[in-house]
Amino acid sequence: MEFPAPHIHHPQTSHTHTIILLHGRGSNGLEFAEEFFSSATSKGKSLSSCLPTYRWVFPTSRNRWSTTFQEEMCSWFDAYSLTDIQKRQELQKDGLRESVLHILDILEGEARLLDGRLSHIYLGGISQGMATALWAFFAAIGMGRIQEPLGGLLGFCGWLPFAQQLEGLLCEPTPNSPYIHQPQHLISAFFFDEIAGHEISQANQPIDSSVLSTPVFLSHGADDAWISVELGRQASRILRRIMVRVEWHEFTGAEGDGHWIKEPNGFDQILQFLVN
Repeated sequence: MEFPAPHIHHPQTSHTHTIILLHGRGSNGLEFAEEFFSSATSKGKSLSSCLPTYRWVFPTSRNRWSTTFQEEMCSWFDAYSLTDIQKRQELQKDGLRESVLHILDILEGEARLLDGRLSHIYLGGISQGMATALWAFFAAIGMGRIQEPLGGLLGFCGWLPFAQQLEGLLCEPTPNSPYIHQPQHLISAFFFDEIAGHEISQANQPIDSSVLSTPVFLSHGADDAWISVELGRQASRILRRIMVRVEWHEFTGAEGDGHWIKEPNGFDQILQFLVN
């Protein structure tokens, strides 16, 4: 089954930037866009109104089988447990691999619209969408599909699949090599060994470490009833071992049992991240 076409919110004036945001499990691009733009900054404006030259792309996953719920769901991969993310992690691999390739095709299409200016493209998502966006970024590095920094990575109320393995990998002593010890090489090697299998080719050229200067924005409700804030903190710790600049924001009292962006403060923070 193919992926549905993304929902596009077109810029109100000339197109200068693109933001690609991935929905959570059980949602879709249009639904996420409507919820996202119905929230406002402290000035009572949606982010699309604040950024009239930005093109917003909300991809939709295809339906896939949920082992936990025993039904087809719109989801980027099959996550068996959100309370114990280590449980049956092998179920995530096929969906992650497939979804990552789809998102990278979208990213490259947006780059062509912007004459190759990757620094004007942001990638992110909420919940399972954040999980997928982060692995799409790591995969893009390992595959050589991005060779310069993006405008930024954004993640809301989410987690990083295989986080425990990555933390162990980043803490292990490694051979004295100018490449092997670098975090981006360890992570991309993990992707190819554990997730990609033989279906995706690794880049032949060296990885440009400047990609790691891509700024990162993460936020998570401390009272999130669906994804524990500890998983967000874990993702933040790992990214701080790899990336140059990582912002981490915690809050309480957001809608959706804490599993949403706090309004208006959280949207003010996102806006500040995007314009700085």
